Amino acid sequence: MPSTETDRSKLTVEELATRFRSEMIPVNNKFSYFSAMPIPEEDLKQYLEDPIAALPPAVCGILPTVGILLVPYLEKGNNEGGDIVSYEKPQESRQMVASRYMAKDAATLIFAVKDEEVSDYHYYFYGAIASLLALRWSPEIQESFFRVLREELGSEVHGEVDEKSWHLKQGLLRRQSNVRRETKLFREYAAQSFMDTLTLYLHGICCDIDVETGPRQMPSRYLRKRLQLLHSLFPPPEGYAVFPEDLKVRR
Repeated sequence: MPSTETDRSKLTVEELATRFRSEMIPVNNKFSYFSAMPIPEEDLKQYLEDPIAALPPAVCGILPTVGILLVPYLEKGNNEGGDIVSYEKPQESRQMVASRYMAKDAATLIFAVKDEEVSDYHYYFYGAIASLLALRWSPEIQESFFRVLREELGSEVHGEVDEKSWHLKQGLLRRQSNVRRETKLFREYAAQSFMDTLTLYLHGICCDIDVETGPRQMPSRYLRKRLQLLHSLFPPPEGYAVFPEDLKVRR
C-alpha cells in the first residue's frame, strides 16, 4: 500500500505534487495515484478503481495525464497550487475537500479523505474531472452545450443544476438584456453550467444518486435534455447506465 512518513510540516499541494511525482502508481494509461496516508486496499478500490472505471472513454480521451493524491486534510491557501496539505484538521472555515495543481500537460488532483464519506468524495472527484474537461472542451462541444443553454434562456427556464451555476445565471439575467448573446458573462455561466451538469452526469454513471429538489432546481425535462446531450457526446462505458431505461444493461 503506498504511503509515506512525511514530516509533519505543512506542504502546499504544489510541493506535494512535485515531491511525489516519481512515486505515483499507475491505475491505467491516463491515471496514477499516491496516498500520503495509510488506506486499506478495499477503500482504495472505492477511491480509485470504481470512479475511474465509470468514466466515459470520450472523457478520458480529452483529459490530460492525471495524478491523484489522497491526503488527510486540505486547508485553503491564497491561490491555486498554494492550498495546504495538513495532517491536522484545519479550522472549518478554511477546510477544503479538493484542490488542483496544473503543470504543462498534466494535472494533479488532491483530495482530503480523512473524515469524508466516500459518496462525498465521488462528488468532488467528478467535479474535479469536469473542471479539467472544461479547460479542454472543443468548439464543437461548446457550441452544442451553448445551443441548449440558449434554448433554456429563451424559454425562461428557471433553476440550475448546482449552486455556482445558479448564481452565475442570476448574474447573467440581471446584468445582460439579451441573455443569449455570447458575452463574457454568458461564457462564464455556460462553463460553470457545463461543469455542474457534467459532474452530475458522471456521478450518475458511477453511483445511484438522487437529484436534490428545491426552489433552485431546474425542471426535470430540461435537465434530462442536458443529460441526453452529454450521453451523446460522452457515452458511458459498456455495462454502465445513466437513464432508468438503460438499467437492463447496467453491470
